[in-house]
Amino acid sequence: MAGKIPQSFIDDLLARINVLDIVESRVKLKRTGKNYSGLCPFHNEKSPSFTVNNEKQFYYCFGCGAGGNALGFIMEHDRLSFPEAVEELAKLAGVEVPRDESRVDHQRELRRKDIFALLEEASSFYQEQLKQHSQKAKAVEYLKGRGLTGKIAALFGIGYAPPGWDNLLKKLSQTEADKPRLEQAGMLIHKEESDRYYDRFRDRIMFPIKDMRGRVIAFGGRVLGDEKPKYLNSPETETFHKGRELYGLYEARKFNQHLNKLIIVEGYMDVVGLAQYGISYAVATLGTATSAQHLERLFKMVDEVIFCFDGDQAGRKAASRALETTLPVISDGKQARFLFLPEGEDPDSLVRQEGTEKFEKRLTEALPLSDFFFRTLGEDADLNSLDGRASFSNQALPMIQLMQPSILQQMMQDKISELTGLSFEQLNSISNLQEATKASPQPTYQTTEYEPASDYDDYPQPEYDQGGGYYDNDYSGYGDGNSQKNNGFKRKGKSGKGKFKNKNFRQEKPEFRPPQDLNIRITPASSAISILLHAPHLANGCELSFLANSNSRTEQLLFKLVEYLRQTPDATLGMLFVDWESETDLAGYLGTLNEISHLEPIQNTDNAQNVLSDSLQRLQERSIDQQIDELKSLNQRSPEDNKRLNQLLLQQHSSRASR
Repeated sequence: MAGKIPQSFIDDLLARINVLDIVESRVKLKRTGKNYSGLCPFHNEKSPSFTVNNEKQFYYCFGCGAGGNALGFIMEHDRLSFPEAVEELAKLAGVEVPRDESRVDHQRELRRKDIFALLEEASSFYQEQLKQHSQKAKAVEYLKGRGLTGKIAALFGIGYAPPGWDNLLKKLSQTEADKPRLEQAGMLIHKEESDRYYDRFRDRIMFPIKDMRGRVIAFGGRVLGDEKPKYLNSPETETFHKGRELYGLYEARKFNQHLNKLIIVEGYMDVVGLAQYGISYAVATLGTATSAQHLERLFKMVDEVIFCFDGDQAGRKAASRALETTLPVISDGKQARFLFLPEGEDPDSLVRQEGTEKFEKRLTEALPLSDFFFRTLGEDADLNSLDGRASFSNQALPMIQLMQPSILQQMMQDKISELTGLSFEQLNSISNLQEATKASPQPTYQTTEYEPASDYDDYPQPEYDQGGGYYDNDYSGYGDGNSQKNNGFKRKGKSGKGKFKNKNFRQEKPEFRPPQDLNIRITPASSAISILLHAPHLANGCELSFLANSNSRTEQLLFKLVEYLRQTPDATLGMLFVDWESETDLAGYLGTLNEISHLEPIQNTDNAQNVLSDSLQRLQERSIDQQIDELKSLNQRSPEDNKRLNQLLLQQHSSRASR
């Protein structure tokens, strides 16, 4: 790698990477208190002396003394040079490593350091003003009125931005060149009409926002009265991205040696107010709704997240959004719960009113995700009527399908069956029928040589795969469950014989009656098979070795079909059926093949190629996921197993990043 890698890039990279993920993919670990322990990979030992501290993002072996961060571990374990290790971590994080010591990179590194220094100075200035400014009394009285002591205010670095347009400007700007620097840090606003600068924060209580390393990266300011906006945050800067950060997370990790759960509240004062009463594990989003990125980050640190909302309509609406965000993220071993406070109360006011013990009792009684899910969807549903049960299931099933495969997902599916009295298969049929019959324009096909026979127009709808396959509804005009016609096969008279007019199959097509109970699941495998039946020349570009040992019958059919089409490039669909009928191990697939052949074709070859590629990529991703799960489930992994697991994790990340 040419040139020096900027330190700012390495800092950002380590902030994105969790050392536990890196170590756990190579060493079998077991949780012991706040740490994780296992046998040291760097020396032979029979009892575990190797420890990973997830809070401090550090590993250490008490036996041989090996220790460091994620970068040091991957260098030592995988025997990589420093640049190679940075490249390895960058791949996992989905970022590019700067390739040269360009002036722009160097300037950016210096600019970031400058911003951190300015923000630290600003934080010190605001804390000084809370102690020394002539109008400090109203700020101090406000904080006392909210139940805060000077000690807790100091622990969170709370300060005061006094009234006036240029207090911070005068303090930190010594020259004209300093003003643009402060603007880049988000502390000043530039008025272009008059080319003047003024303080962004004025007459507000100031809350410094810190990153995981404790550096000030931004501020939140709260008015002392009822002015609007109540809260004002720093703008996006090179050090601050509000969609990724959480107020109070640094303090929660600092105050708790055994951090196992976090409360998500709405305001800065809620975080500080709860900490005042000993509940020092609350965080707040920064003017945005809780995102999947927030939750993924939190679930790497703790096993339980509690959402805390007001009990009014706005709080219920916010909770519903949080539920939708959490469902795709939650996994076995993790828990999300929902706490609703009495109307008119917030966490800060309620904990002052009823004390720590009663508030923590509320936390222990917070609704588990599954209970809140069914309570929310069941409020307006009439489960005593068939229509009500169908409506309820059609709301619930698509949301549950977004979840990661888990025991919780299965139990929630079973709960729907229990509430409606219908089997999961029946619920799927109802859901898929409504999805398939939604009003949408019917596709127009470019090939119009054939006319579908009118007595073949009433095929039952295919079922979507809710089991081992994927549900794909983005294949426009193809395989979407709307196909009810005998594609390309026109009956001639009573004999039922006819010609298959699709340009890829010009020979006589044997008579295959449309199946009376079409039950093909729309999965990546069945999608790929349907495309190849109508465009067999695309088989030449298919590499399916990863399906050779698949346990899925449909995937085995796809694998065998590609092999056949490669060996018999001029084969027609009719020839395929004749050839396979004479082969014992292939004849059993003909029924499934016949059903899939009735799915509607892709409109043009370019679209077919794109959909085929997407289907194969999805299949490969699932194969990689299965192999990763198998390797992770091993009680002991050999060095070869660890190497293979690392390769698969990189493939998994690379594949998903390319989407």
